Amino acid sequence: MTETSSRSESLAGPAPAEVDGHLDTLDGVRAIAAFAVLVFHVASESGAALRDGFGGALLSRGDVAVPIFFALSGLLLYRPFAAALLRGDSPVRVRVYLWKRAVRILPAYWLVVVVAMLIWSRDHLSDGWSWLTLLTLSQNYATGSWWYGLGPKGLAQMWSLSVEVAFYVLLPLLAAALAAFARRGGGDVHRRARRLLIGLGALAALSFGWTLLTYYPAYRPFLNSWPPRSMVFFAAGMALAVLLAWVHADPDEDSPARRLRRAMSASPGSWWLVAALAYAVAASPVTGTRFLGIDGVWSGLFELTLYTVVAFCLLVPATLPPPGDSPVRLLLANPVMGFLGRISYGVFLWQFAAIYLWYGFTAQQQFTGGFLVNLVPVTAMTLLLATLTHRYVERPLRRLNHLVR
Repeated sequence: MTETSSRSESLAGPAPAEVDGHLDTLDGVRAIAAFAVLVFHVASESGAALRDGFGGALLSRGDVAVPIFFALSGLLLYRPFAAALLRGDSPVRVRVYLWKRAVRILPAYWLVVVVAMLIWSRDHLSDGWSWLTLLTLSQNYATGSWWYGLGPKGLAQMWSLSVEVAFYVLLPLLAAALAAFARRGGGDVHRRARRLLIGLGALAALSFGWTLLTYYPAYRPFLNSWPPRSMVFFAAGMALAVLLAWVHADPDEDSPARRLRRAMSASPGSWWLVAALAYAVAASPVTGTRFLGIDGVWSGLFELTLYTVVAFCLLVPATLPPPGDSPVRLLLANPVMGFLGRISYGVFLWQFAAIYLWYGFTAQQQFTGGFLVNLVPVTAMTLLLATLTHRYVERPLRRLNHLVR
């Protein structure tokens, strides 16, 4: 999934690091999620995720990394909106926000689209509608397209980027609606924060209602890749953003927000244990048959719930790490994880291209095994492509951010 920088987009006034600055521990979470998706896709292509037993079941649920990315986006992008409301910071400049998101996401994505189309979809190079659909990240809504599955060869993972971009566009509207609801509670910061959390609960409930709508009166599988189904994941991250802003809006050490923050940061291992247990349950048949999509309304509801638990519980220790050089910081905020976090967007973009290039070079067929044998070279290729993209595309184009002030 796309990287959302853990450094503030400078959309609001100065604030403490947790509210509007860099959370280097989140770079580690981003790196873990990016490579979890890569492992999941290699396991799928090699057939390792189809094997009987607990190991194959665990590999088959690596797509839980996508909700982790969505929760990260909710946390990092909603932070300045929440801080503006609860702390009285400068309001977010929407035009700047949207421009920076476009500069951050689109150029590198367009490069991968062009490469994938030139290599694997040459028969459709003259199809202007397909180009328009792909370049605008509208493929989730093109239900009558010529490609099979979620996208053309080499681009199937981009369905989640389409959902991300829809969230980017909707976020200012969602933030305005939440702010209006919170202000109705008066000027008390605690009442406003609670009303924000209530509003986010309603936003999360939309995903469960959407799942029911997907199955009734008839099953429409394409709705699973539309933004409303993933709102619960974004809402989970946005709730953490509210907590951060709430903590720094009240200096009283005995305030409800600060007590909650101390309680949540006291035992990071417990949060990760709950995330691991939820992931293990999600790897069971309760979330449906492997690789057949979401094959029932109950499996869809269970998947939403368990994946949300995994994403939220994984993020809490990284968002609210214990003070000092805690094991959380040593694990997630070291230089290696920082580098992998910075190139994680390229890892997401290039991984299917690397898989198909490697399989074509070695003349392998899908589902023929060799998970570890393929994982190592595919990871190396993906890392190389991601590093080059970060160095020569992403970083230089960030200078365009200065065009909009």
